[in-house]
Amino acid sequence: ASVCVCVCGFCVELWIKSDLAEKKKMLRQSLALLSIFAVACYGQTKVPVYVYYESLCPDSAKFVNEQLYPVAKAFKANLEVHLVPFGKSSYETQGSDVMFTCHHGENECYGNKVHACAIQHIQGNSFQPNISREDLTLDYVNCLMARAQLKDGLFPTKICADEVKIEQWQTILECANSTEGSNLLKQHGDATNKLQKPLNSVPTIAFKQTFDSELQKLSLNSFRQALCKNLSPQPVQCLDMPGSAPSAISSSIGAIVSVVAVLAARMF
Repeated sequence: ASVCVCVCGFCVELWIKSDLAEKKKMLRQSLALLSIFAVACYGQTKVPVYVYYESLCPDSAKFVNEQLYPVAKAFKANLEVHLVPFGKSSYETQGSDVMFTCHHGENECYGNKVHACAIQHIQGNSFQPNISREDLTLDYVNCLMARAQLKDGLFPTKICADEVKIEQWQTILECANSTEGSNLLKQHGDATNKLQKPLNSVPTIAFKQTFDSELQKLSLNSFRQALCKNLSPQPVQCLDMPGSAPSAISSSIGAIVSVVAVLAARMF
């Protein structure tokens, strides 16, 4: 005899033998197999988040340091961060040159170029083989945003590179002082203007590259909560939040328990 069981679209036909030892063995194997199916069904999802910010903006620094960075570390498997350093800046072209006007002055234009060049050139390194390019970039930007607000002289390009162990700091520096940096910043400007021209506020947070005023407000107050609203199913990190949906885990466990109960009834 056989029984067909399904969990979230995964089905398996199990042949039931009469021997008691074989039944117990099959029950254990079935539980393991269904657990794998449940993990596949309720696996982690990743949502793209675009952060439009300025290198010398206090509100941008507050968001990156206090909201984005810690949440990105906690939700590494669920969050795909896209950094867009431009903000309320503007530009005009003069021949092959690009001239920028920035919200917080000329120094911010340079800082935005450093960010643009870092996003372009940072690579993983031999010192930290388990840390991805994206992780290093976020670590570096987090440091730049925190230290740049101190306004203690030179932009912290090398200081943060040393702190985070970024090997490409010289390349970043050369890029920021060349036409490459200007062209990269222009690209971020075009991406920003495509979302809103000009931005209503800085920073602006857009899930899936779509602006939503309610999510914007929520993100500034609790980026973790805003992220969890955009994750389906929600990972365990969201389950202790007010109004969180326990469906991801409870449904998978409930399905496994139900199926095992059916198997046990059929076998014994």
